[in-house]
Parts: sequence; C-alpha cells; structure tokens
Amino acid sequence: MHPILLSLVTYLPLGGALAIFLMRGTSEAIETASRWVALWTSLLVFALSVVIWAEFDPQVPGFQFVQQADWAASFGVSYHTGVDGISLLFVLLSTFLTPLAVIGGWKLVTTRVRDYMVALLLLETTLVGLFSALDLVLFYVFYEATLIPGSLMIGVWGGPKRVWASMQFFLFTFGGSLFMLLALLAMWTMTGTTDIPVLMHANFAPAMQCWLLLGFILAFGVKLPLFPLHAWLPDAYTEAPTPTTALLSGVLSKAGAYGLLRFGVLMFPDAARLFAPYVLTLGVIAVIYAAIVALAQTDMKRLIAYSSFSHMGVIAVGLFTLTPEGIDGAIFQMLSHGVIITALFFCVAAVSWRAETRSIDAFSGVAHKMPVLATLGMLFVMANIGLPGTGAFVGEWLVMVGAIHVSFWIAFLAGSSMILGAVYMLVLYRRVMFGAPGRGVVAMLRDLTGPELAVLVPCALVTLWMGIHPTSFLRVFDPAVVNAVSAPQAQAAAAPVHLAAR
Repeated sequence: MHPILLSLVTYLPLGGALAIFLMRGTSEAIETASRWVALWTSLLVFALSVVIWAEFDPQVPGFQFVQQADWAASFGVSYHTGVDGISLLFVLLSTFLTPLAVIGGWKLVTTRVRDYMVALLLLETTLVGLFSALDLVLFYVFYEATLIPGSLMIGVWGGPKRVWASMQFFLFTFGGSLFMLLALLAMWTMTGTTDIPVLMHANFAPAMQCWLLLGFILAFGVKLPLFPLHAWLPDAYTEAPTPTTALLSGVLSKAGAYGLLRFGVLMFPDAARLFAPYVLTLGVIAVIYAAIVALAQTDMKRLIAYSSFSHMGVIAVGLFTLTPEGIDGAIFQMLSHGVIITALFFCVAAVSWRAETRSIDAFSGVAHKMPVLATLGMLFVMANIGLPGTGAFVGEWLVMVGAIHVSFWIAFLAGSSMILGAVYMLVLYRRVMFGAPGRGVVAMLRDLTGPELAVLVPCALVTLWMGIHPTSFLRVFDPAVVNAVSAPQAQAAAAPVHLAAR
C-alpha cells in the first residue's frame, strides 16, 4: 500500500485546476483545453481511486493509506489522512461522479468555462479531502472549503434566482458549521488533541456527549438535510446548473450523512441512543413530507430535488437505528442514491436543455422521440422507487431490517418512501414520456447524444451492479461498521442492569 496514492487522489484535481487557471490563448482555445484537462484529470483521479479500492483490505481494522505530518503540533493538530471501509467508498463516489459532471457540463455550461472547470476540480479536492481527513481541524477546513466552489457554481452559472439560492446555500451551511466549530473547540479543550482516532476512544461525560452531539447534528443536519433544516435545498438544487446539482445531491449531501455517522453515531454512542427517537422521527417526517411536496411540483428538476430530500430521510433513519444492519443500509443507500439522483438530474437536463423548459405540463409522448432516454429513464425511476435488482432496494431493505429492531412503525413509515416514491415518480414518468406525441417543443426533440450516453450508461451499470451483486460494496464497509457498533452495544446491554441496581 502506498500512502502517497491517497494524496495523489486528493490533490491531483487541485493541480489540474491550477493548470487550467494558468492557460493562455484565445478564449475558444482556452475553453476547449479547459474541458479536456478537467476530463482527463478527473478520469486519472478516478483510476487511482479504483487502485486504492483494489488494494484496500477490509479485514484489517482501523485506517489504511495513512499519512501523518506535523501541522500545529504544539496545539495537538496534525495533517492526518487515511481511509477505512466507510470513507473509502465515499472517496470513490466523489471521483466517479466528477468526470460525469465534466462530460455532462460539456454543452450545458457555455459561459466562463475555464472558471467553471476550475471550481469543479476544486470541489473534487475538497470532497476527497473531507472524506479522508483523520484530524478534526483538517476535516473542518475541507468541509468549509466545499462552500467556496459550491456556492460560486450556483451563484455564477445557475438559473434566474441563482444569487438567492447561492446565498441560502452558503449561509445555512456556514451557520450550521459554526456549531461544529464550537464542538471541535470543546473537544480540543478537554483532550488537547483533534486527532479523530484518538477522539473516538475518548471517554466524554454523558452530559458533554449530548452537547457535542447536538452541535454535530445541527452542523450536519443542514447539509444532509434533516427536517426542518432543508429550506436551502429546493432552490439550490433547482437553480444550480445540472452538473453542480449532481455533485451537490450526489456527494455533498452525503458529507452531512458521513459526518453524522463518523462524529455522531460512532463517536458519541451514549448520546446517540438518547437522541435516536428524535432523529428517527425527523427522518420519517422528511420521508413523508418531501414525498407529498414532490407530488405537487410542476417543475421536473424541483420534483427530483424533493425526491432527494425524501431519500435522505431514509438515510437518517438508518443511521440512528444504531444497528449494524441499519447503518450498513444507510451507507449503501447513500452510495446508490448518489448515483441514481445524478442520473435523474441528467435525464431531466437532457429534455429541458432541448425544449428550454422544465415544466411537466409542456411535455407529452417524449418516449416516441427519445426512446433511448425513455429506456434509461425508466431504469432510474424504478431504481429511485427501490425496485429489487437495483442498488436502492438493497439500501432501503437493510434500513428497514435495522429499523424493525427499534420499532415496527418506524420501519413501516420509513418504508413508505417506496410507495410514495412510486406515486410521484411514476406520475412524472407517465405525464412526460407517455401519451400522444406532443406538438411544439416535443416535436423538435432528438434522442441522446454520445456525451449524454457517456454520463447515463455508467450510472445505469453501477445501479444494476449494486442491486445484483451488493457484496462487492458491503464487504468493504460492513467489517468497519460491525467493529464500531459492537462495543457500544455491549455497553448498552449492561446498562439496564446497572440502572436497576441503582
């Protein structure tokens, strides 16, 4: 294992962004070169991350590909990176979706192309750094750094309400992360270090665990988002250009779930048990509320945005079941949802870019004009619903298995995402794809081009792979989850005896 591999995956996009930024020549030549440099950089980074996946040994406990160097040693802060079975697959998700976002933006982004590709590669560096950080200060730096390219891509290249959407996204996330900063400072004051593996074994007092967990829930609940911290989501996802929406919903929202898992459920297990009923309730509310709101939408992209919010509720439920099955299901759902939601946003973009409208009422009989899109779209719609044979089914089924240990009603209501999802997704698909071939905008539609297929076909293959052979992914993170959850569960089993004795 070469620790430098992880550094290459983290900082090669930064090198690519710098190369694009320093380009000189005519504006047309710079635009073309920017696209190609961004594409080849992101493909090389993805290839290196696959090498890390191939060399990773899930049976070895702890973190692998570790690099550590002094940063502010006198303050207990170091540059410390590495991956375990949980974070590795999120690094892989980030590097998989970035080249798809580059290809997807080839025709969709036509102004200030160089700046856009620089922002896209910077976002990739911050995401990989965030998932591989093993020092809390380093994690916080990368977490905050995602805001800069993220909000710029919404605010500069977004739709008519882009500035408002960008401000909401920035202020909500930045405001939430201040609570994480307070928790970080409190932990550093008590332990003298910000090293995550050390903090995982620090025995914080139960009352302090609750305050720290509350800080992290407020910080990551905005990014996830948890109900009712979701006000920024519909506008940000709708106004952002589609490649940006794909990365926001596909990866950046997973940073919130990853943080809740790493710094909530696993670091503060006692407090997590106290908070679980409340978070499970908020997760169930998100599932049902977002599904009902999705059904009322007339804008295709906004409907998919609310669909994403609904599925993040399922992930919150899985994490706070505090069972290995529930957490496995939440992680699997994060990965499959990242791929499926990206594909759905690009399917919407394929139609709306040609027709110059996203209104559902403007379309009818699109399948007659775009049969390839209709076929791939049907796969992603079914995957989003949770059809057996797709990745989402495995994730939702495992979440329900974990939830049934907690409460039948939690499992039932969280599982209603499948039924409610079927309602709004099939209504959308029927209204847009079927019916008599529409006149006007539909008459001018042409089927998918090569670059669009280059985005959607890999998503389709991964979705089917995750559904048909889930072990490829489960074997990577399941040992880490079982090891992390088993110790707190053993303590929990002893707790009732202790309380009874008192």
